[in-house]
Amino acid sequence: RRLLSDDLDRRYDRPEDDNYARPRKTRGMYSSGKKKAPRNTVIKFVPQQEAWIVERMGRFHRILEPGLAILLPFIDRIKYVQSLKEVAVEIPTQSAITQDNVTLEMDGVLYYKVVDPYKASYGVADAEFSIIQLAQTTMRAEIGQMTLDTTLSERNTLNHNIVAAINIASESWGIRCLRYEIRDIHPPTKVVEAMHSQVSAERSKRAQILESEGARQAAINYAEGEKQAQILNSEAVKMQQINRAMGEAEAIIRTAEAEAEAIAKIAKAISQSNGGRDAVTLHVAEQYVNAFSKLAKEGNTIIVPAATNDVSSMVAQAMTIFKSLSPTGQAQEVIKTKDESLILDGDNSQS
Repeated sequence: RRLLSDDLDRRYDRPEDDNYARPRKTRGMYSSGKKKAPRNTVIKFVPQQEAWIVERMGRFHRILEPGLAILLPFIDRIKYVQSLKEVAVEIPTQSAITQDNVTLEMDGVLYYKVVDPYKASYGVADAEFSIIQLAQTTMRAEIGQMTLDTTLSERNTLNHNIVAAINIASESWGIRCLRYEIRDIHPPTKVVEAMHSQVSAERSKRAQILESEGARQAAINYAEGEKQAQILNSEAVKMQQINRAMGEAEAIIRTAEAEAEAIAKIAKAISQSNGGRDAVTLHVAEQYVNAFSKLAKEGNTIIVPAATNDVSSMVAQAMTIFKSLSPTGQAQEVIKTKDESLILDGDNSQS
């Protein structure tokens, strides 16, 4: 048996032998078809983080733990060597179709660990090959339930779902998947171009929205400014009018008080001085004559007294009006009556 094993090793090491398909080597886990198990030399030292499966007369006997182990010659045989370390396996690139019918090329890295050497040895023929195939099929199944945008944006959710599905299936193999990471996702070229166009359009849209929001806010601020300016202007006009009205009222009051005081002084002077009434009579006559002289200078309609050539009668009429004034306040009624009589006399003379 030893000679046959050495001959097989020499044949496998020849690179010019194209008819031989060299077995795929793995890292951390070995089976009978991948690496020759250690020979039974009675005394063996098992390395740390390794588990050796021992068969006695072709049947499982025990699992050797790290440290010293003593085996029976010709009866015990080391059949499998399982590594208990965490192993990283590269998942080859594969294609998957998303829910929205987009074909993606993706690859990943799977991290697993042997937790039960017995199941890993006798539960599956090639544990690493099986778990790689399971990872690929699970990834395709998960991608088929997601859209392109969801696949690109929710990698963590996708990785978690793949790990959960692998752990359920590999429980009977004595293997536990620790994590799965999608390394690269390659969408089709046209899809990538469309995505770039979409991103550009989205950024242009956001820029236009921000610009319009700025213009809108500027218009609102301008309108608010105009409103406040008009309100302040109207308040200023209101205060100006109030102040002007108060000033005019104060002026009227002051003027009335001054006129009242002047009239009182004139009345006092007339009543207390000798010849005061004669002076008033002369002043009234002068005012009456002056007013009559201005009638023909303004306008085309003229009111002419009945006796225009008799100045003495006009003066006498004015003095009659003056004398009829009484302290009881009937002066305006007398003047109104005299003016009406003059107008009637003028109409009769014109007719």
